[in-house]
Amino acid sequence: MPENLHLIIAQRGHSPLAASLLFVDAASSTAYGRYWGALEHIPCLHFETAYYQAIEYCIEQQIETFEGGAQGEHKMAREFLPTTIQSAHFIVDPQFSRAVKHFLEREQLGIGAYVDELAEHSPLKSAKVPT
Repeated sequence: MPENLHLIIAQRGHSPLAASLLFVDAASSTAYGRYWGALEHIPCLHFETAYYQAIEYCIEQQIETFEGGAQGEHKMAREFLPTTIQSAHFIVDPQFSRAVKHFLEREQLGIGAYVDELAEHSPLKSAKVPT
């Protein structure tokens, strides 16, 4: 599994200060950034460690897609636009499974509307095809 992990560590001198962990799927040429932590707050360190260094790694390794993780409208300013994803779970208890299924059906409608709303505020200009 080590070939599927990439750890980015920010240091002050020789002391670790923050880290970000990527999961890399070579088969789909995708890196997933999910975990980040720091010992103290330093402005912009989160984006440097969890995004900019991760993007640089993806470019160097010719990884086509960097999935920056869920949540965070603040990511839009850095051109991480919201997308929906699939998630697969198996819940053994049938009653709990039905409850989760019903919740997700309702949640999907709200998430879809929210993604559409956020897309209206994209920092990217839409490319117009000449006619």
